[in-house]
Amino acid sequence: MDYKGTFPLAWFNTLPTPFYYYDLDILRTSLELLRKEADTNRIEVHYAVKANANPRILSLIQAYGFGADCVSGGELQAAFQAGFPASRVVFAGVGKADWEIDLGLEADIFCFNVESAAELEVIDQRAAELGKKARVALRINPNVQADTHHYITTGLSENKFGIHLQSLDEVLDLCLSLQHIELIGLHFHIGSQITEMDNFAGLCARVNEIQNHLDQRQLSVQHINLGGGLGIDYHHPSKLPVPDFSTYIQTIRNMLVLRPGQSLHIEPGRSVVAQCGSLISRVLYVKKGLQKEFAILDAGMTELIRPALYQAYHKIENISSEEPEQKYDVVGPICESSDSFGKQVVLNKTQRGDLIAIRSAGAYAEIMASNYNLRPKAPSYFSDDMKR
Repeated sequence: MDYKGTFPLAWFNTLPTPFYYYDLDILRTSLELLRKEADTNRIEVHYAVKANANPRILSLIQAYGFGADCVSGGELQAAFQAGFPASRVVFAGVGKADWEIDLGLEADIFCFNVESAAELEVIDQRAAELGKKARVALRINPNVQADTHHYITTGLSENKFGIHLQSLDEVLDLCLSLQHIELIGLHFHIGSQITEMDNFAGLCARVNEIQNHLDQRQLSVQHINLGGGLGIDYHHPSKLPVPDFSTYIQTIRNMLVLRPGQSLHIEPGRSVVAQCGSLISRVLYVKKGLQKEFAILDAGMTELIRPALYQAYHKIENISSEEPEQKYDVVGPICESSDSFGKQVVLNKTQRGDLIAIRSAGAYAEIMASNYNLRPKAPSYFSDDMKR
């Protein structure tokens, strides 16, 4: 598929830039494939709302029957407003405030993914105050290395996230002693943007060991939640617009040993929405330097912070030009040296007014946008809007 050729340039030229553009046909294809794999392999899917909480995106994902994985009270509220049933909502996060815990308890969500003994005690106190019993899964750090950026590795033993293995028995004992806590699961998450299936195989091997330990203690839980983390191909978004959900899920199913009656849950986010979105920007200036040229855009780190924050790669295309290619440093207008989308990027010859598409921006772009430099938030447009 030549995705560059599918951008509706005539329509784009009528819209003020920058803006986010979502191809809902790509999103629907991703959701259909994920739905098929989940049904075939009897897996409960909770979409990670933190990847993209645009109301139209959430409503479409909910329409396919998926649950929601939330990490804040605001995300809980967004999930409920989009129609996700509380019975399919899980609530994670290392710093749940009292009001957020109360929101989850009052809605009777499926499960709290608990990340520390201190949090467990507070949830018990809040549940007692409200006359509730909280269903919880313990988030265990399996000490499994994930081949990804160190900022988005979360499963090592010493980490702000989760409970380290050495404390597992102590936290299990605490769980069993609390009157308003019901332990129903174990939760794991080793990181994000993982493309090597061996990482997930290693996670499953460690989960099997932990389950064997629970067997020795004559304990069992109703479900195992392996979190998310499946990556996408940022270099070839047109050739690979949908991740290989099948290989990912088969790796888990082949490696993980579930106990009779246990259900399996996953929490994909980026892999569901990233490839359907692009950040569309216009070239303000082409600046000639001493040894390079800069394409200065009207979009910056306020619209897509990942390159500045993680040195993340996004494919960049000039969708207005068919002229011969040359190299540019592609930068934004923000008063920060880190406001750069890529150095020595190969683009068709670029001039003021050209439209630039920064690809794979459906995840962690709009949701992480800011008003830094007092810039207004960029709007969103959808492929279905052209059909109306």
